[in-house]
Amino acid sequence: MERHFYSVELGDVPRWLLETPTQASGEAFDEPWMFADGRVLPDLGALKARVAHPGRQRAFSFSVIEAIPIVSEAVANVFRSLAPGDVQLFPVSVEGEVEPYFVVNVTKVVDAIDEARCRAVQHYDEDDPFPGYEGEYRWIYGLRIDSAKTEGAQVFRLRKFKISLVVSQELKDALEQVGNLGVAFERVTEAPELH
Repeated sequence: MERHFYSVELGDVPRWLLETPTQASGEAFDEPWMFADGRVLPDLGALKARVAHPGRQRAFSFSVIEAIPIVSEAVANVFRSLAPGDVQLFPVSVEGEVEPYFVVNVTKVVDAIDEARCRAVQHYDEDDPFPGYEGEYRWIYGLRIDSAKTEGAQVFRLRKFKISLVVSQELKDALEQVGNLGVAFERVTEAPELH
């Protein structure tokens, strides 16, 4: 039976906007995009995140610039329970909040993009002003993945398109049970054909 997966996107709901997490001192990290790079990180010590734009507090949000997942303890527990081998959870204090929050660092990267089934793709090329990205995807419209290549992961980033965060149907359903999410889910596997 084919497993289904969903891309996690910003939801079209009123929400607060959080800045990229920093060290507790307020000093930015040398590589602020490291939380979206799909790699295991060392212990980073205490983290904090400021509110970039006030709004409705959400249990699952992304930082404004690097799109780093920042989640409530209830959402972190879903990741802890269903995807312990696919993520690292780093405690982060959010400005003005007493509740604990966590940065979700997805450490699983899979090569599962089904380019032939995507609606449209654009690659970086050798003439691009961003050297080092040649062959990676600049953007993908109508993302589709091959679920057979997901290596049993519950949550992952995509090789050559790490900006995308993908979760399994099981993880999506559990996250929706938490509620108050600032994200939406876009199916990236085909629906089964009806006979």
